[in-house]
Amino acid sequence: MSLPIQLISTDFDGTFFAEFENLPVPEKIQTLIGQLQARGAKWVINTGRDMSSLMETLARARISVQPDYLVLVEREIHCHDGSWYVGVEEWNQACARDHKALFARVRVDLPGLMAWVNARFQATLYEDAYSPFCLIAGNNGDADAIHDFLNDYCLGVPNLTVVRNDVYARFSHAAYNKGTALAEIARRLKITPDHIFAAGDHLNDLPMLSREFAHWLVAPENAVISVKESVRRQNGFVSSLPHAHGVAQGLELHLANAGLAVSNVIHPPA
Repeated sequence: MSLPIQLISTDFDGTFFAEFENLPVPEKIQTLIGQLQARGAKWVINTGRDMSSLMETLARARISVQPDYLVLVEREIHCHDGSWYVGVEEWNQACARDHKALFARVRVDLPGLMAWVNARFQATLYEDAYSPFCLIAGNNGDADAIHDFLNDYCLGVPNLTVVRNDVYARFSHAAYNKGTALAEIARRLKITPDHIFAAGDHLNDLPMLSREFAHWLVAPENAVISVKESVRRQNGFVSSLPHAHGVAQGLELHLANAGLAVSNVIHPPA
């Protein structure tokens, strides 16, 4: 394949999809991704959503392109196969096994962690299928303070980390995130990081917004400050346009910097 970008990894909410915009997914990004797919590139939606939530939202959005892979809840990998997505069982089973063992170690400390949060903040704490400790803080200031406290706790538990997006957070295994899942997809496709594009807007995207996993990095205008700073430090592109408009601009720029005019992507020479 001659394409400089052979694997495209986009966060979903706030990066590819903007719920309250007139067009939640602009046609421009759909055209770019679709044409790159037609020339052999693969696209992965790399999200914190679970399968049912993502599928329902994609159906409502009525987009013209389909991702080749999904990374769900920042860790599970699914591959498009006909009319549905099939789990990559070797990876997903190891992921589930490692999380189960880690969370068994953590459970004894959960009452104390919950008591600390409840004594200081108005926050919603709950358990779901993916983590025994999930949080919705009242605001980002509270979320920052709780995040710092939980990070300190994680220092004493090998492989435990906090996955954070806005006021939402949960415990997770440090070996499984948007970056390592992207690397596993790339390994299966035999694509090296210098041919991988990644775009995201929030803290849970930082693991994949790394030159370790992707050479071409983009943050849209609406990205949080720490994401923009990280992308800039690695010579990535921070757009002045929000959401998928910024992703499309970054994709065009990176293609141009690699010597491929966008007109040749949309209308490749015969």
